[in-house]
Parts: sequence; structure tokens; C-alpha cells
Amino acid sequence: MRTEATKATTALAALSMSQVTARAGVRPDTVRYYERIGLLPAPARTTGAHRRYDENVIDRLRFIRGTQRLGLTLTEIGDLLSVRDTGVCPCEPAETMLERHLTEIEAEMTRLGELHAELTSMLSGMSGAKCADPLPGAWCPPDREPEGGGG
Repeated sequence: MRTEATKATTALAALSMSQVTARAGVRPDTVRYYERIGLLPAPARTTGAHRRYDENVIDRLRFIRGTQRLGLTLTEIGDLLSVRDTGVCPCEPAETMLERHLTEIEAEMTRLGELHAELTSMLSGMSGAKCADPLPGAWCPPDREPEGGGG
């Protein structure tokens, strides 16, 4: 069993908050938030109550940031970390999550493509000397004449 002096020595040899944030590219409030929600384990503390982190926290923070860039939620990331913490590869659950996110992205891309086509069509109808009559629900007020006196 470790004594308090051994714990303090180990804590002093570990990384400070500023070292962790500089190496992982995150802000201190992000680290504290991840601790609160359980994505990061509670760090050791010095006798002055300063946080001291294990070297593994850098890898964990990079994993969290990388999976966030892929669109995973913090809950999903927590699930993957739980699997990862058991020593089992999280690839199988990650594959399911990523496939679902890919499907969502493809649907959003289709929606955005349709929106792009609609906006392009509206813009092409506005170019030239005569502004096209607004469609029902369009932004031009009914009492406003299009520029050029058309109508």
C-alpha cells in the first residue's frame, strides 16, 4: 500500500494542468468538464490540491477530440471509452456509431444539395434588369415594386 508521501511524490512527478492542456490542445475548463462527466478519471492531487495527471490522459484527450471531430456525442464517446478501458478494442461499437453518423451526414448532404439548387434557382431569377415576382412566402412585401418598375 502506498503511503501519503509516496502518493504526493507520484503526484508531483505527474503532469500539471498547464502541461496537459498545452500538449493535448484543450482548455483547462474542458479538462475539468470531462472529469465532471466521467470521460477523464479524477486526477491525483498534490498536498496543495493541485491536479496532477498521468501521461495517459494526453492520449485519452486526443481520442476524445478525434471522435468529436467525427461527430460522435460525448455520451457515445463515453461508451467507447468504457469499452476501451476494459482492454477490448472499441472498433466494433465504433463502426456501428460511425455508420449511423455517415448515414446522417449523407441525408444532410442531400438536404443541403436541394437547398443549394433552390437558392441557385432563386438567384438566377433575380439577375437582370427585371426582378421576378416573389413566390408565396418569399421575402418581398406585396406592396413593394421590384426594381426597374417591372411586375
